[in-house]
Amino acid sequence: MDFERARFNMVEQQVRPWDVLDQDVLESMMTVKREEFVPAAHKALAFSEAEIPVGCGQIMLSPVIEGKVLQALQIKPTDSVLEIGAGSGYFAALMAARADWVRSIEIEPELAALAAANLKAAGVENVIVEEGDGSEGWPARGPYDVIVVSGGMPELPAALKTQLNVGGRLFAFIGEAPMMVGRLVTCIGEGRYESVDLFETVVPPLRNARRADPFRF
Repeated sequence: MDFERARFNMVEQQVRPWDVLDQDVLESMMTVKREEFVPAAHKALAFSEAEIPVGCGQIMLSPVIEGKVLQALQIKPTDSVLEIGAGSGYFAALMAARADWVRSIEIEPELAALAAANLKAAGVENVIVEEGDGSEGWPARGPYDVIVVSGGMPELPAALKTQLNVGGRLFAFIGEAPMMVGRLVTCIGEGRYESVDLFETVVPPLRNARRADPFRF
């Protein structure tokens, strides 16, 4: 398989046509080798639109979703990033190509080990993978400039927003199947936030995510 040609086609034929036009994002997706983070059984699907399983009920997001999230976050070279849900390590590698450092929290020991091994093999040195429950964030190492939650959450915990620096951005998939939205939250001042829903999608739920109160009025 010609990985370089397949990677070029992924960026130019899948990602760019979905209004992912940030050149830094496109260059990151051309540079970080997605095939190095895909389980061996699914290498042939590395650049397809398929949501590739990585184990423990989790998936690699499609390249289009990865590109749209990365573009929305507008990561800068000075940014500190918290990722909740490491998966295979690929999205952490994409963010690490643009950020100062990334801390990735993964509740599943199998996936934490997988992500750490993939990142090491790819030579990514500014990502720290920690095993733990990040459903309420990781305040001990905060605050952060960017927070990304890679699994679905019925509602966004207030604790996550409080771990953002002023000017910080948080992206999460909010809702439950079959209706979920990709939401960007920006901290515009101390205790003040703006939210915008960018697109609809469905992703596997984050383990231990707080559920919405069905009796709230």
